[in-house]
Amino acid sequence: MSIPAASQPKNIVLMLVDDLGWGDTGPYGGRFAETPNFDRLAKEGMRFTNAYAPAPICSATRAAIMTGKSPARLNFEFVIQARGSKPPPGTILRQPDFPRFLDPAETSMGDVMGAAGYVTGYFGKWHLSEHGVPGNERYLGYGSQGPDKQGFVHVNEERGSHPYSYPKGKKNRPGYGDFREGEFAPDLLTDRMIDFLKAHRDEKFFLCLSHYYVHAPIHTRCEWLIKKYKAKAARMGLKMDKEHIEYAAFVETMDHLVGRVLDEMDSLGLAQNTLFVLMSDNGGDPRFADNGGLRGGKWTLYEGGTRVPLMARWPGIIGAGSVNDTPVIGTDLMATFCEALGVKKPASAVDSMSFLPLLTGKATALPRDTLTWHFPFYHPRVTGTKPISSIRKGDLKLIYFYEDDRLELFDLKNDPLEKNDLSSLKTQIAANMKKTLLDTLNAQGARFPTKRE
Repeated sequence: MSIPAASQPKNIVLMLVDDLGWGDTGPYGGRFAETPNFDRLAKEGMRFTNAYAPAPICSATRAAIMTGKSPARLNFEFVIQARGSKPPPGTILRQPDFPRFLDPAETSMGDVMGAAGYVTGYFGKWHLSEHGVPGNERYLGYGSQGPDKQGFVHVNEERGSHPYSYPKGKKNRPGYGDFREGEFAPDLLTDRMIDFLKAHRDEKFFLCLSHYYVHAPIHTRCEWLIKKYKAKAARMGLKMDKEHIEYAAFVETMDHLVGRVLDEMDSLGLAQNTLFVLMSDNGGDPRFADNGGLRGGKWTLYEGGTRVPLMARWPGIIGAGSVNDTPVIGTDLMATFCEALGVKKPASAVDSMSFLPLLTGKATALPRDTLTWHFPFYHPRVTGTKPISSIRKGDLKLIYFYEDDRLELFDLKNDPLEKNDLSSLKTQIAANMKKTLLDTLNAQGARFPTKRE
């Protein structure tokens, strides 16, 4: 399927937010942190209510987005671990080896768009490179496996104002800066991205801006934000600890940075011919994020771990203030961007389905009713995470637990918070969904946890 050239955007900007919870922002029901720019984006474009991350954890999601392949097919189902990392001791099952980097031989969005003549840029968090090795000792560094090896020409691993940019060690954490009310700390990452927009405004470009916000560690240098949210919590009668206050400051800071990008696109005259997409890489950190009442959070396959905010703006093409309930997944971005730009989707992106017809109003559904997730790991630092996989078929969702061959079945239409397990009442449906799930994973060449001898 193709769209008329007159309806094609000249540019695409993909903005990834790190660990943003389902209910952290106004468009998704958030009532504490103030997010006027997220609100603006929802009013100017389309908000998806059933958008999913390909994984409940960072690196696996990013690998799937970049390639249009599922984490199971990539054998990239977990977050990057340093060479020699070991699974937690005493586990019931033996898990697969940790992924260490995205193979440069994989075809990425940068490769595809660069070959099609687009100026390509990647700014910020990559988290697909091996770290802790010669040439890339720094955590989250690009090293020799960064986006520049995946077709992106203009790259910058600047960390902006996020605490990842602070000197190493808690004792070096800076105190509050001299920022007036309404003034935010300078963010060099966003500055560099805006420099890219200015430099290439008259060319066609494909740009990824990947922020480190709102990932932990949580700390703001803007004292006025702390005072603001302490006072707001008191007015609302909410008892909030320091981390939750700091997190609200983080969310507002992220909103401010989104606003800077939108404002710059508007002022440069880029908005009308640019498809702008914003999404989170996984569910919110359950220690302080607001997952909007959804069960679980980051690191789980309950809805709080995989259902994420996703919004898109393309003035004149995407209906302002529109809402779409069709299930889509981050893996679909490859096909969506290719179709929008009139670029052939790579044959390798077998798990990617374009949802451009939803964005343009040409369709109200996709020719697909099933999504799957695969997480065959124990997290070495998060208690309670166990090997699991899940499948959503229509409004029914099944979670399969490998340790004890256990199933949980939920009706998301009537039970979006996953409170009522129907597996014992709908045994045949659960068995059929389990078979479909495992058949799909086997067809993708998935790695599975195994029994210890």
